[in-house]
Amino acid sequence: MRCNRVVLADHHPSMLEGMRRMLETEVESVLMVADEASLMQAVRRVLPDLVIADLSFPVSGAANVVRLIKRHHPEIKIVIVSIHDDPAAVSEVAMAGAEGFVLKRRAVVDLIPAIQAVCRGGRYVSTGTSGNLEL
Repeated sequence: MRCNRVVLADHHPSMLEGMRRMLETEVESVLMVADEASLMQAVRRVLPDLVIADLSFPVSGAANVVRLIKRHHPEIKIVIVSIHDDPAAVSEVAMAGAEGFVLKRRAVVDLIPAIQAVCRGGRYVSTGTSGNLEL
């Protein structure tokens, strides 16, 4: 499966722009959002193949965002990006249904392989992450 439609969700404009640039040659379209309400609206409107969201997303947190998306659209793949290397956070988003976890400090190296793995039906966790996505 190829993930052609991607929604990026991060409240840091520079991170959004950096990830968008990395994805330019990998996906057909990228929609960037900076808050949870915009993310949920984009998911309903665009029905993306993949959502890439910041773990520290404002309002309800990434695990809740993952649960909301998966509850209504279980087919959408989700990769969480984070500055935190916290095993509990990795486990929490995995239990919520995320297929990938990428450390922001490794995004330049890990984001594209994570997207490729997740879009093929696999899972991905950045090297150096303490937790795992085993359910």
